[in-house]
Amino acid sequence: MIKPLASIIIDNYNYSEFISEAIDSALNQTYPNTEVIVVDDGSTDNSQEIIASYGTQIIPLLKNNGGQASAFNAGFKVSQGEIIIFLDADDYLFPHTVEQVIAVWKANVANVQYRLEMIDAQRKFLDIYPCSEIQLDSGDVLPILLLKGRYSCLVTSGNAFNREALAAILPIPEADFRVSADGYLVTLIPFYGEIVSLEQPLGVYRKHGNNVWASSAKSIQVEQFRKSIKHDLEKYKILADKATQIGYTLTHRLGWQDYLHLQSRIASLRLDPQNHPICSDSTLVLAYKGYWATWQYAEFNWKRKLIVSTWFLWVGLLPQPIAKSAISWVFALHSRPKTIDWLVKKIRLLSR
Repeated sequence: MIKPLASIIIDNYNYSEFISEAIDSALNQTYPNTEVIVVDDGSTDNSQEIIASYGTQIIPLLKNNGGQASAFNAGFKVSQGEIIIFLDADDYLFPHTVEQVIAVWKANVANVQYRLEMIDAQRKFLDIYPCSEIQLDSGDVLPILLLKGRYSCLVTSGNAFNREALAAILPIPEADFRVSADGYLVTLIPFYGEIVSLEQPLGVYRKHGNNVWASSAKSIQVEQFRKSIKHDLEKYKILADKATQIGYTLTHRLGWQDYLHLQSRIASLRLDPQNHPICSDSTLVLAYKGYWATWQYAEFNWKRKLIVSTWFLWVGLLPQPIAKSAISWVFALHSRPKTIDWLVKKIRLLSR
């Protein structure tokens, strides 16, 4: 039996301190039929020297800076694999990742997604991503996606895509998804097959100061929330367009059923109302919608729902300084008082 070829496409921009670990993890896969492609998106550090040092072990692709979407598009063009893994250069895979993906692969699968271990820049373990209380969606997730505008899915390095499914949605619009291009992929891929979700972590997601969505240990940057909101709106647009193409009419506003999107919106509005990207938003409405979305649509147990829904009321109804503290405790974990951190961890343990 011929084993399918897997392509691991590493996208890199100025991650010289991490890229060797990413490349080594791809080269050291226990599944032998694997090719490793490294796309450097115009790095200005010594990344290209590191890439060159691997010689013929990898397929290097050096290009002018164009953003993550352009790196994905370029890497896909030179790849040959039937299974495609896009690996961010600051992340890495475990040796058995591809082997585990192959073990569950079927013809009708569009994507195999798997949890990741989350670490910081010093390799300190932070959590499982997504945390174990959040159930990963599997099978035909299209109804969930069309209802909420999101399903429970993974960041870039936690996905193994079907080549035929990718070919149907690529190239990624490079201007709209210069960063976080994985959002485009996971939004459209469910139109082309089922999602298989593996509970076992198969790689590492590194959270550090240079990540687009990374939060400072001491403070919350409001711009992060504005980026997240705008990114969600771009995803909703391509989702609505695709739904229209297949004859499905959306009768509701995408995002109102998604507590994660509503968290970004209410945080942005409370912290910097003058520059909030959606001028029609109201704090009270967002608090209500967030509370309602948590209880109706969030995929976790009632104890966690109680915490999250209470957070929306706290942020929406209490004075701004108190609301800011609640926002920091969620998005900048190191800012939590020890008592709050202990309480949250205790509740999480009891919820399992």
